[in-house]
Amino acid sequence: MNEKPKFFGRRKGRVIHKAKSFLLDNFLPQILLSAEKKFAPAECFATPKQRYSLEIGFGDGDHLATLSQRQPDTGFIGVEVYRNGVAHLLSLMTGLKEGNDSDLAQEVKLLSDRADNVRIFDDDVRLLFAALPDASFDKIYLLFPDPWPKNRHAERRFINPDNLRELSRLLKKGGILQVATDHPIYKKWTLDVMHKNPDFRWTAKCSDDWRNPPADWAETKYQRKAIREGRRPVFFEFERV
Repeated sequence: MNEKPKFFGRRKGRVIHKAKSFLLDNFLPQILLSAEKKFAPAECFATPKQRYSLEIGFGDGDHLATLSQRQPDTGFIGVEVYRNGVAHLLSLMTGLKEGNDSDLAQEVKLLSDRADNVRIFDDDVRLLFAALPDASFDKIYLLFPDPWPKNRHAERRFINPDNLRELSRLLKKGGILQVATDHPIYKKWTLDVMHKNPDFRWTAKCSDDWRNPPADWAETKYQRKAIREGRRPVFFEFERV
């Protein structure tokens, strides 16, 4: 049996209050994925989707909540171990917020203007890789991953040959890996590692292509914080060739 990979990020932060705890207990199980057996993304949804996307480490869920609402014909699998972030995404999807205690006695559903097109895996994405078949996704998002800026922690950075081997396998040919970061070390690291990988091609033709957000971008809370603090994000897109 393979040893479970060591995970270095946070799994829980501040106290999760009543409404979000209710969502974790009562709504999350309806859209939660397990990696115990193999499955194709199409099997996760009641109706077939035109495209399938994977977001690795969706944080507070702002990006995933916005894109899944804009793109009802795309099936999204969101991965996040941070319990508070999962709870926040569920709140965005259902509209249930703190103070609406009367809603806790009712069946919680998606907001009426949302399609049922999001599934969640709430553990290390590396545990999910083996359960997914080749060419599962049209797009994979890796937005503002932990940069692990110290040299002694470089092996913890998600962009590495082992993970890229799996992302290459999971992306359809012509599919896109989108990486956003505001950290100068991670910017250089990403380009260095990606240029050495023959499975991917950087799509940028001019500096505007990576300095400005892509056309389908949804701003995140972390992005706004980075800009306020004077850190300019970059947006890399790599095509699976």
